[in-house]
Amino acid sequence: MISKPDKNRLRLKRHRRIRSKISGTAERPRLSIFRSNRNIYAQLIDDVAGVTLASASTLDKSVSKDANKVDQAAAVGKAIAKAAKAKNISNIVFDRSGYLYHGRISALADAARENGLDF
Repeated sequence: MISKPDKNRLRLKRHRRIRSKISGTAERPRLSIFRSNRNIYAQLIDDVAGVTLASASTLDKSVSKDANKVDQAAAVGKAIAKAAKAKNISNIVFDRSGYLYHGRISALADAARENGLDF
């Protein structure tokens, strides 16, 4: 019996394919997204030095738990843009981590763009 590949295995396969083509630097860090069932996380990563420059998630106090998940993702996008501006970062590379550019991922990206990040 042949088993059907699960969604997460296919997502990780897409993520590896994307990561082989993009990389973040100190001048233009990578905005990496991770989405779980309950939360969404965003990090600005300098891959050359191997450090996280800034991060934001729905676990932060500034993000309202009363809003729906798409609104929470938009709030995380706004928070990561503020954190990037505090570190004088305006240009980034977007890493959707194999997720489809839809729903929470696009809400986060759009909010980050509206608040001054360029990608």
